[in-house]
Amino acid sequence: MSRDAELAFYFKELLSDLHSHGKPSNMSALSILHLFFGASPLLLLLFGSAWGSNTTIPLVMWHGMGDSCCNPISMGSIKKMVEEEVPGIYVLSLKIGKTILEDMENGFFMDVNKQVAFVCNQLSQDPKLKGGYNAMGFSQGGQFLRAVAQRCPFPPMINLITVGGQHQGVYGLPRCPGESSHICDWIREMLNHGAYTDIVQKRIVQAQYWHDPLNEELYRTHSLFLADINQERAVNETYKKNLKSLDKFVMVKFLQDSIVDPVDSEWFGFLKPGQAKETETLQESTLYKEDRLGLAEMDKAGKLVFLASDGDHLQFSREWFNAKLVPFLR
Repeated sequence: MSRDAELAFYFKELLSDLHSHGKPSNMSALSILHLFFGASPLLLLLFGSAWGSNTTIPLVMWHGMGDSCCNPISMGSIKKMVEEEVPGIYVLSLKIGKTILEDMENGFFMDVNKQVAFVCNQLSQDPKLKGGYNAMGFSQGGQFLRAVAQRCPFPPMINLITVGGQHQGVYGLPRCPGESSHICDWIREMLNHGAYTDIVQKRIVQAQYWHDPLNEELYRTHSLFLADINQERAVNETYKKNLKSLDKFVMVKFLQDSIVDPVDSEWFGFLKPGQAKETETLQESTLYKEDRLGLAEMDKAGKLVFLASDGDHLQFSREWFNAKLVPFLR
């Protein structure tokens, strides 16, 4: 094979891979071109134009408590809306389990760490995601996808958007969404009985991000999920490195939220330790001041985006969604 034919072959293969799967994860496209063509400005310009006009970044979504991947009036509707606004985009709405019913039930009863591991494996096996993806989590799906970003850097998450996510956990469950009020009543009873007992921690998802400011040591010691991803026991430098690799970390807070308590958790704030009345912002917290998760560094670099919606939990208009969130998906 002649030199010209060999170069043409590799160029064709590279373009095919990029058009199918997105940006290469281990070597930049420009570096690959440089190997074969040198630093020709014309070739780089032509390549950049072809890449930018023919690819979209895939989107992975994770639903909230009481919901499922494909509910036509919630996640199904959002998936359709994104596909209409970003033509050609691949949207994966995560289903935790084999059926829709399992997916909904697992949002209440499946160990969160196992859910995150399940999702990491699913994403790694999806060829459409190997070049990278954006992630959007709704309610508890927000902190779950943040765990994916921290624990599973391949395929790479590019932007993380959490819509009403409870990053510092909750200290209350005032109203439960969906059609599972009897389940919610039972969960409230279990949380009140003892959120940090082994049986409650292992069997109830919401207990795994229950954050009691009156018992911080108990929380740090026995929280199976939240205390780990928030670096409450020790600093995992890999978690920190992986989170900082995000281009943007977008957090949406609902100003009239009647489900998340305290609502400040949606912007990584929480109740001040030792009491249950006064709250503090992320920037006032020890987590930020000690930069245990890299959020202070990300904030200074302009990677943290704090958005607000003047509505109840997960209540927003299509106009608001298109104006505020879709730009991070393009």
